Amino acid sequence: MNAAKNYGLVVMAYGTPRTPADIEPYYTHIRRGRAPEPQQLADLIARYDAIGGISPLASLTEAQRAALETALEARMPGAWTVVLGQKHATPFIEDGVARLADAGITDAVGLVLAPHYSGFSVGEYQRRASEAGAERGLTMHAINNWHLEPTYLEFLTAAVRDALAELPERTTVLFTAHSLPERVLENDPYPDELAASATYVAEQLGLNSWSLGWQSAGRTPEPWRGPDILDELRRIAAEGSADGVLVCAQGFTSDHLEVLYDLDIEAAKVANELGLAFGRTRSLNADDIVMNALADLVVAQVQ
Repeated sequence: MNAAKNYGLVVMAYGTPRTPADIEPYYTHIRRGRAPEPQQLADLIARYDAIGGISPLASLTEAQRAALETALEARMPGAWTVVLGQKHATPFIEDGVARLADAGITDAVGLVLAPHYSGFSVGEYQRRASEAGAERGLTMHAINNWHLEPTYLEFLTAAVRDALAELPERTTVLFTAHSLPERVLENDPYPDELAASATYVAEQLGLNSWSLGWQSAGRTPEPWRGPDILDELRRIAAEGSADGVLVCAQGFTSDHLEVLYDLDIEAAKVANELGLAFGRTRSLNADDIVMNALADLVVAQVQ
């Protein structure tokens, strides 16, 4: 790749409804075009209502995109066009790639706002970007994971340290991420990458009590990876092994429904019923240090 030319960055994310009116089409898209049953839709709307009517994810994702754009401009002035591409909401991944192609860009980098790689998640994002690029004569260069990026690990470590200071001495740390179906995790690096980043934090802080949990499993009949965080809370309470639980949602990079509802409301309620103090670490969002480090990873792809 020629350093004198212009480059594109497709910042990829899951997507979210931007207004309450968007919830039904968004849910339908997740269900591959099948409209949700009335009760399913009502349940999802109720969850959004519980966090204020809509998720802040759209604005937070844009803040992350803008932070990356600013960081890249500082490194290579005038060289980068940074666009958003989403899985389940406009602009879709293919829309982002098309914007770059329309601008005459022939080389671009794909970065997913998720640190840990799974073929089912990050792999699908990168495949869609690559296929869309091939159709338009645009070569996509993929950053598949960044779970061992030092600034990301330092962020997690500091977030856990700070949150533990507000909880009882006998507090266990649960590192969580979005569960995936067991069938897609065979020979998939996702669980190992999650274990690696959690182990780093645990070792840095000398944690005596910590474990990996899973959350927000899909509502399908097939088995999803566990143990679910709610079951872990019940286990900890039954064993009497801790007075408090701190959740570090290491698999997520923004405050959104799976954090603000599944953890801050649902898991916190179960913990309270069990007599456990409950806390959650702060989310990454558009942390300036980490966004700058990700910009360095992007630039490395063109150098």
